[in-house]
Amino acid sequence: MTRMQAQSVSQFLDSGADGPCLIDGGSPIGFAQLRQRSQSVAAGLAALGIKPGDRVALWLPNRSAWLEVFFACARLGAIAVSINTRFRSAEVSDLLFRSRASVLVYWPGYKEIDFTGILGQCGADSLQHLNTVVLYSEDSAPAPATAAGKVAVPFSQLRDSAPMTGNAGTPDSPCVIFTTSGTTKAPKLVLHKQSNVLAHARNVAAQYSLGPSKKFLLLPPFCGVYGFCSAWAALVSRSLLVLEHAWNPPQFADLIEQHGITHFTASNEALAQLFDCRPEGRIFPSLELLGQANLNPAHADIVERGAARGIVMAGLYGSSEMQAVFSLCDPAQEPAVRGRAGGVPASALTQMRARDPESGRLCAVGEAGELELKAPESAFVGYFENPEATAAAFTEDGFFKTGDLGFIEANGAFTYLARMGDTLRLGGFLVSPAEIEAVVQDHPSIESCQVVGARTREAVRPVAFVIAKAGAQVDEAAVIAFVSERLAKYKVPIRVFGVAEFPTTPSANGSKVQKTKLRDMAEALLGQ
Repeated sequence: MTRMQAQSVSQFLDSGADGPCLIDGGSPIGFAQLRQRSQSVAAGLAALGIKPGDRVALWLPNRSAWLEVFFACARLGAIAVSINTRFRSAEVSDLLFRSRASVLVYWPGYKEIDFTGILGQCGADSLQHLNTVVLYSEDSAPAPATAAGKVAVPFSQLRDSAPMTGNAGTPDSPCVIFTTSGTTKAPKLVLHKQSNVLAHARNVAAQYSLGPSKKFLLLPPFCGVYGFCSAWAALVSRSLLVLEHAWNPPQFADLIEQHGITHFTASNEALAQLFDCRPEGRIFPSLELLGQANLNPAHADIVERGAARGIVMAGLYGSSEMQAVFSLCDPAQEPAVRGRAGGVPASALTQMRARDPESGRLCAVGEAGELELKAPESAFVGYFENPEATAAAFTEDGFFKTGDLGFIEANGAFTYLARMGDTLRLGGFLVSPAEIEAVVQDHPSIESCQVVGARTREAVRPVAFVIAKAGAQVDEAAVIAFVSERLAKYKVPIRVFGVAEFPTTPSANGSKVQKTKLRDMAEALLGQ
C-alpha cells in the first residue's frame, strides 16, 4: 500500500469532509464548526502577536477549546505547550519559564480551583515571557482585564475573530510540547512535529479498526500523550469523539450505553472503578476494543475480569517521545497474554531491539534488556532547546533509548516489564523523584530528601525520607501541606519519615543512595 504523503495539521482539517466530529459535554460539534472555530482562534492569537515558532501554553481540561487552540497554533506554525490541570505553582512556573510561552489559555474556576491564584504564586522570573492570558469560561460573567498581573482577554474574543484561512504551518513544523520525567528535577520538554502527529494517528486508527461508524469515548486528558494520541486516532479516522472534562465513573458508564461507544482507553484503575458501576453480568455490549494501561499493580487482573464480563481488553504501550498507544497487544490472545504492556507497534516502519544494560550487547529474542526503538512515523523531534539531552537519548544508529526494561518476541511484538531507573509511575504519569525531592527540600526544616514509590493496596504512592536541618524537627503534616501547595496531588508524599542518614553503597563515583532499601523501608513502615 502506498503511504500517504506527509500533511500539515491544517491541511488535514481543511481537506476533510464535513460531518459529525465530536460531542463535547453533550453538545455535538461538526468538522466544519471545529474548522471555523480554530480559524477564528488562530486569527485571535495572531492579533495577540503569535507567530511561527512561538509557544502558546494550554492549561485546559478535555474541552473542544483545547483542540481549537491546538489547531489554531498549528495553522500559525506555533507550538502548543501542554500543561496538566493538576499541576500547581512549581510545575507551572517551570514550564512557562523554560518554554517561554507568551500566551497562556486557562479556565480560572475549573473544578472550583483557583487557577489564577496558582498562577499568581509563580515567581516573576518564570512569568517574564508571558504577555497575555486568555480566560476560558462557560458562563456569561465578564472577564477581568488582568489576571495574575498579566493582560487578560476572554476566550470568546478569540472565537469571535474573523476566520483565518491561510496556513503558515508545514508538515515539518513543530506543533506540541509534552513533559516527561528525567534524571534531573525538571521534566524534559518533548517536541513533536505536525506530520508525525498525523502519521502516528493514522497508524493507530488502522490498528484499532477505527472509522466513520465507530464511537470513541475519551478519558485520558489532552495534556498527556495518552489522551492526545487517542483523540487524534479518532479524529483522523472520522470516528465520533465523545468528550467529558472530568472523570466520573457512573457518568462514563452511562455515556458508553447512551452513545453505543465502540472504543475506549483507560488505566486499569479507572476500568476497575467503571466495572464497579455495573457490578453484575455482561456489560457494555457495544464495546469492540478497550485499550488498557497497566498502571496500578492492585488491578493487574483487570483484563481477566473484563473477559469474564464479555469485554475484550488489550494492553498497550507508549511514551512522550514515541507517542502513546504506540503499540497494542493482540486482542485475540488469551487474557493473560493480551493484558501485558507492549504488543505490536502501530507503524509497520518501526524497528525494535533490546540491549543488555551492563555489557551493551544486543539481547536475543525473549531476553530482557533496555528497549530501543526506531519509529520514523512516531518519534519526537527532540527535547525543546536541549540538544545535549536529545543526542544522549539516541544510539549512534538512530534508535531511541527508552529507559524501559522489556524483551522482543518472535512474532514481531514486544513486552514491557518495568522502568529501568528510579522513575515513578504516579497517577498515570511518569514522574522523576528528583522533582518531588527538590520541592520537599525547599521546606525550611529539611536538609535533604529522597523519594521512592511504595506499593500500597490501592496503588504506588510517593513516600519521602528526609534529614532535618541542624536544630530543626520534622513536622510531617507541615511538610505535606507545603508540598501540596506546590505540586499536583498525585506527586505529594503520603508519608514523610525523618531519618538520621540515608542507606548508601560505595561506587566508583562516590556513595550512592540505596533506593531499593528505602523502598523496602517505606513499605514496611506503611504496613505497620
